[in-house]
Amino acid sequence: MNSAADELKRIFEESGSFCDAHWFVFLDALEKGEIRVVEQQADGSWKVNSWVKAAILSGFKKGGLSAWPWPASSPAAALGSDLGSASPSGKTIKGSSGGSRRGEESGFFDRPAFPPRHFEIGDGVRMVPGGSSVRRGAFVASGVVIMPPSYINVGAWVDEGTMVDSHVLVGSCAHIGKRVHLSAGVQIGGVLEPPQASPVIIEDEAFIGGMCGIFEGIIVRKRAVLAPGVIITKGTKLFDLVNGRELSGEVPENAVVVSGTRPAHGEFASEKGISLSVPCIVKYRDEKTESSVVLESALRG
Repeated sequence: MNSAADELKRIFEESGSFCDAHWFVFLDALEKGEIRVVEQQADGSWKVNSWVKAAILSGFKKGGLSAWPWPASSPAAALGSDLGSASPSGKTIKGSSGGSRRGEESGFFDRPAFPPRHFEIGDGVRMVPGGSSVRRGAFVASGVVIMPPSYINVGAWVDEGTMVDSHVLVGSCAHIGKRVHLSAGVQIGGVLEPPQASPVIIEDEAFIGGMCGIFEGIIVRKRAVLAPGVIITKGTKLFDLVNGRELSGEVPENAVVVSGTRPAHGEFASEKGISLSVPCIVKYRDEKTESSVVLESALRG
């Protein structure tokens, strides 16, 4: 962390919250990547910066409800909020592009601490029209493509060259690496509590097929491929058919995962021929797999 991030950490750990001015400095630091929820260590493990999650959570604890214009107003408009005096009765925030009146007409209402994020052309983010939204406090790198409708929550990290396809959710504090493809309908779970809990992590160049769901702190390692419809949670057993082993909590590097089945236990299940869906590693990524998941550079331009 840099000196500004160190100072934010010191302030939060001493007081347990931020004043309005420090709060927006904190959001700016998240968006610039100067502070982050998780950081990869030299041995490949991931360290959770629990103070960052706790600080994000403090914004929700302030409560209140504000009307937000849509499309998102400028950052300058968002800075007009008064977090300390926001109340559940519905304090509105006036912005430079119509302010509270536009917000009320649009029907968008959220916590005062978390305005919708406004991108500039210089950010290099391709935000395609059609209903997507990114909360302030999310890091979205240059070269990211966001197809509508999609949602990226506060504290999330979406790195350069990643495709966020239609109907994708990137949950709070989730980490998405470089050149990842999140296909249509992918759900990446978020986590704020407890602060020490690890979020979902998708490492560089992974390919997540349509309608996949990755939840509860699962790590998908580099270049892994998940076929459409695979669901993985903390309690999911992952069967490695290549190496004859059972895994949990992590998808190995280069693994190709598809949905398989296993017989359900019990007399009734046996009688009815019931099977349960389970994720299975059927191979590890090779040249043939590479050609089937390659992303056209024109799509990212």
